[in-house]
Amino acid sequence: MNIAFNYLLIVNLFILKLIKKDFQFLLYGSFASFGTYFCMYAFRKPFTVATFENLSFWDIDYKIILIIAQVLGYMLSKFLGIKLISELKPSKRIYYLFGMIFFAESSLILFAITPIPYNFIFMFFNGLSLGMVWGVVFSYLEGRKLTEFLGVALCSSFIVSSGAVKTVGLLVMNSLQVSQFWMPAVTGALFIIPFVVFSLLLNKMPKPTKEDKRLRVERNPMTSKDRKKVFKTFFFPIVILVFFYLFLTALRDFRDNFSREIWDAIGFEGNTSVYTVSEIPIAILVLIIIGGLGFVKNNFKAFISYHYLLIFGTIFIGASTLLFQIGIISSMFWMICIGFGLYISYVPFNCIFFDRMIATFCIKGNAGYLIYIADAFGYLGSIVVLLYKNFGQNSISWLHFFINGTYFIAILGTVISFISLTHFRRKYKKKESRHVQTNLNIA
Repeated sequence: MNIAFNYLLIVNLFILKLIKKDFQFLLYGSFASFGTYFCMYAFRKPFTVATFENLSFWDIDYKIILIIAQVLGYMLSKFLGIKLISELKPSKRIYYLFGMIFFAESSLILFAITPIPYNFIFMFFNGLSLGMVWGVVFSYLEGRKLTEFLGVALCSSFIVSSGAVKTVGLLVMNSLQVSQFWMPAVTGALFIIPFVVFSLLLNKMPKPTKEDKRLRVERNPMTSKDRKKVFKTFFFPIVILVFFYLFLTALRDFRDNFSREIWDAIGFEGNTSVYTVSEIPIAILVLIIIGGLGFVKNNFKAFISYHYLLIFGTIFIGASTLLFQIGIISSMFWMICIGFGLYISYVPFNCIFFDRMIATFCIKGNAGYLIYIADAFGYLGSIVVLLYKNFGQNSISWLHFFINGTYFIAILGTVISFISLTHFRRKYKKKESRHVQTNLNIA
């Protein structure tokens, strides 16, 4: 009896030790990755809170020129990242992070000292330097049994940080009397040291364990042959999902880049705190819901669950706009609902969706490859939508253009998510059938 009791006590102590170790790792990884990416946004987004009123170039609104220039650089960086991030070796990660952030800050300084309107070229270089930061940061987190939780913590950083750095940018202009051209560089400079500290912490994360590799498949740098094989095998779902993500990113970016114009239009002009306050409940809800799927150990079930989240998110976007237009919900609550619907759909694509896809189908490679295919075309869509708004729908207000976009993404996203769900279910059944047949042949 005593032997059995002692045995159970030892087992329980061992389990508690493992749980404590996992919890400490989760806290450390979340803190380091969240902080690193949060700080990156201080070099990317503050300029969007400036209005640049009464300025234009080539008959295009100057702010649109700046946003397009940065997104062009960001998009090009994503296309380069399809190769570079998929081939990235762990030993080079920290050098990528430091190099990219210092290049971004240098671009903002050159943007401030170069005469208008030719300084827009440095916003292009700013975007070019920042587009691969996400892939580098996520490469520390993928392929682990706790990737869901780590990924959600990382994703919550860009939900919160975008509003937070805009608030800092406004304070820099209003309190320090910094011009709207110097504000982006000054805001970025405030975050250089925190970025370096968080990056160093991130670089000290332990490597994936044997258990991680068993549960989520080992992740390795990919060759050109590996990339071609994955793309050929999953051509149809990749194409339709990227098409959906293209417009999802465009709408999410539009809400982010023109949040001031939208908030002003619905009655919050001059409110500096609204950019941060409205994003906090979104980050918390997304964190809880997506983080909950981390408890699903079966990779296929979790992967299918993400499809249901996409469907829910897109329907929620359309329904929220309808309720706002007929006066059932307030403008503040509507913006929070739209943000929630967008991010509950957007966040999985940025990391966890493809991480589970690789684990489900035992793909040789890494999630960075698929993420960067989606991201590259996503930001291409963002540019197309901006140009369409300026040249095709110039007479429509920012608010009404945004409202129309929410209905469009609700319909498109729901349809494509259902098609993808059906396709992957069939593909998985075929995979399992082949596996069973192989075992029978061996027997």
